[in-house]
Formats: sequence, C-alpha cells, structure tokens
Amino acid sequence: MSNIPEIVSAGQWQQDRDELLKAEKEATRALDALAARRRRLPMARFDSNRYVFSTPAGPKTLLDLFAGRRQLAVYQFMDNGPDSYCPGCTHFTSSVAGLPALAETGVSWATVSNMPLAQIEAYKARMGWTMPFVSSHGTTFADDCGAGGGFMLTVFLRDGEDVYRTYSTTARGVDRLLFANNILDLTPYGRQEDWEDSPPGWPQHPTYG
Repeated sequence: MSNIPEIVSAGQWQQDRDELLKAEKEATRALDALAARRRRLPMARFDSNRYVFSTPAGPKTLLDLFAGRRQLAVYQFMDNGPDSYCPGCTHFTSSVAGLPALAETGVSWATVSNMPLAQIEAYKARMGWTMPFVSSHGTTFADDCGAGGGFMLTVFLRDGEDVYRTYSTTARGVDRLLFANNILDLTPYGRQEDWEDSPPGWPQHPTYG
C-alpha cells in the first residue's frame, strides 16, 4: 500500500523518533513561554451589569456566571438560526470535560450563545450535554467580546464586583484545546483534513465535509 508510512528497522525508527522528540520539546518550551506571557497580559474592564443572560435558573448577569469563583472561561457558540447548529461548535462543546477540576482551581465555565434559551435547551438535551449553557439572545455580549457572529473563547477575572477580560482566542486558538484533535495530531493520518500537510495518498477530506 502507498498510503502508509515508510517501513524501517526498529533502530532507524528510534533514531527518527528521537530527532522528532527534540523538535517536540522545543515546541513545548515555546508553548510554556507563551503561557508565561499570557499570565502577564494586562486586562481590560468589562461591564458585568450590562448583560442579562437567560438560563434555566432564571436571568443571570456575567458576574453571576462566575458562581463565586475568581475566574470564568466562556465559549461562545455560534447562532446559525433555528434548527441549524455549527458543526465546529458542536464538536468543541462535545469535548468539554473536567469542569470539576477547573472549579477546584477557581475557574468556572459557561457556554454562551445568541440562540434563544429554548433552542439551546433542546439541543443540549439532544446532545446529552450537562455543562452550563446560557443564552445571550438580545444582548451585545458577543459583539462586545469581538466574536460577532463567530465563535470565541474568552477568559474573565473578577476582583470583587469588578469584571475584567484577560484573554480571548478564536479559530485555531480554540481548536488546539480539543482532546480528539490533539490525539489525532499524534496519529499517522492526522485529522485527515484537506488543509493538513500530509504525504501524497493520505486520506483527507474537507474539515466540515
């Protein structure tokens, strides 16, 4: 078969693997350096009383979403209209896990969308999701975060009643958090998406095809 990696001896494989490991360690150190820069990023005040989110437990403010913790991570799920759901946001949301571990470190989680709450609740039940998922329908929250009609991950910090935005990312910045994608990046065929740099003959398909 032509669409499999080259077959070499165990010794040659170990030599090539050790060479790749050097590059992986360099990338790890680079990511550590970026994380250190994030911890030193300044923050901007964010009006916590400006938005009222619809939740199954009633209206809540941004400050309420912290659930008493100091930090809050928010994923903004795209609103594609009635009965239409972004496949990328769905894939990401299905991978959200470990929220108790985040909570133990003082970080709360909320998934937010401009979709009406009834639509969110129906899709959440259909997908079997249990994470906090609230509606920003009728507010400017998505626009004010810079997400607009897209998706985004934003991190907030509160100091008493004051809320600040400390970080945000979209596109591949969110993509790198996905468990499945990170595992696929370790496999011979990768994610099998057509944007990847893969050898000729490797299985590939459009990202959302």
